Amino acid sequence: MTPPIHNIHIYHRQQNRHYRVQVPEDRYILASAERQGAELPFSCRNGACTACAVRVISGELHQPEAMGLSPKLREQGYALLCVSYPRSDVEVETQDEDEVYELQFGRYFGRGKVRRGLPLDED
Repeated sequence: MTPPIHNIHIYHRQQNRHYRVQVPEDRYILASAERQGAELPFSCRNGACTACAVRVISGELHQPEAMGLSPKLREQGYALLCVSYPRSDVEVETQDEDEVYELQFGRYFGRGKVRRGLPLDED
């Protein structure tokens, strides 16, 4: 039995480009979109970073391997295209990797600048 195919609209915000691709439910969106000519951001391709992060505008994705996104960000509508399977027609918008990283980890790094060059006993 052939899996359902869904229409995916990707707005590459950083380049102001729109891509419309078709992706079967059993295929990753990023890889399928690339085979159809889309030029999208990526790095690790295994769900561990946030280079391919998108915000889901509409539709449903399945991303069980998205280790690089916290459950909270997933609930807020973020996804990683490299490990996302469509479950309906989908519209997404690329995000800046640094913005997503800050949303996810900023609370841990918001304690001011790191001071360098001091001996350990002078903290």
